[in-house]
Amino acid sequence: MIFQSFKMAWKAISSNKMRSFLTMLGIIIGVFALVVLVSLVSGATTSVTDTISSLGTNMLSVTISDDKGKPYKLDDLNEIAEDPEIDQVAAIGQSSMTASSSSTEETAAVYGTTAAYQSIQGLELEHGRWLKSVDVNNHTYVAVISASTAEDILGSTDVVGQSIKLDGMSFEVIGVLADDDEDDSSALLGSSYDIYIPYTTLVRLSNSVSTSITTFYVSATSEETLDDAETALETMLLARFEDDEDAYTIYNQSTVMEVMSSITGTLSLLLGGIAAISLLVGGIGIMNIMLVSVTERTREIGIRKAIGASRGSIMTQFLIEALVVSLMGCCIGIGLSWVAIQIVNQVGGTSYGLAGNVVIVAVVFSLLVGLVFGLYPANKAAKKKPIDALRYTG
Repeated sequence: MIFQSFKMAWKAISSNKMRSFLTMLGIIIGVFALVVLVSLVSGATTSVTDTISSLGTNMLSVTISDDKGKPYKLDDLNEIAEDPEIDQVAAIGQSSMTASSSSTEETAAVYGTTAAYQSIQGLELEHGRWLKSVDVNNHTYVAVISASTAEDILGSTDVVGQSIKLDGMSFEVIGVLADDDEDDSSALLGSSYDIYIPYTTLVRLSNSVSTSITTFYVSATSEETLDDAETALETMLLARFEDDEDAYTIYNQSTVMEVMSSITGTLSLLLGGIAAISLLVGGIGIMNIMLVSVTERTREIGIRKAIGASRGSIMTQFLIEALVVSLMGCCIGIGLSWVAIQIVNQVGGTSYGLAGNVVIVAVVFSLLVGLVFGLYPANKAAKKKPIDALRYTG
């Protein structure tokens, strides 16, 4: 009986193609909006989370706004690193400079830092070595550059031993970062050309960076001890800055990821709710057309009841028809969603995909819409009395 009901439902749908398509349109738009919007948010969330994770999930960053006349120097950072909960500490300072070679000149972001920075940030080198403590202590004019800096300014990534000028001062290139490392830092810090030099050397070259350290990074001994490291660090900072919590800010990478997950989760629910409204509107369209269909097929219902069709079989027929319309609209909506996401990937150079859990939700919700909004018309058809239905002339 179920198979026969499907055949009759398909016949009814295909006999009024335009009307059936317009009935599905609300479901198509609702599913399309739900799948595309939530999939894009999910893809963006994954991308941002991966970027944050690549910067280190056992890392803390500290920004000092008021040093209370007790500024941190490089030697003071070594005292912080002596705490058993803390692994390494690295100062960071930034300035914008003109990086040039004999033939090319570009504006670059120049970072002054220390030897521990590479380990804390998890940077990998394609060529050469990273900065050493001796480079910092001796104010050496050496530099580690990103792959794009090496390629665009010096013409090759294998440039260890060559010189690059920063605001006219010559620096020996001792290392070149791998491509994947420069991508994350450049995206977050807003520069295409990143250059790392000893912190003490940057202090000499730039008026915007002083021996008083206002920003530094701290790594915990492991991801599991990050909270303990933060507690230990906060204790030291409070003791130094007269218990003034406003004198500094500690950024926890795990906290940032949790906040991002919360924001994107809320955004997904919001967009999903908006799309769900479109699906409900589509369900109203299905109910409206099914009521019209019941009226048009009143005599058919009367004949079927007269020859022995039960109330359940009549109800099943119209209910299946509503479910088929809803499910077909859902399938078309998912197909269009896939096409739209591929276009976004091609245009934006991204790699988003359909979120599997969202597709499942869309299918289930569409079936529920078809069931709920098809129930009333199906019940109305099933309750018709055979004699009244046969007398109906339209």
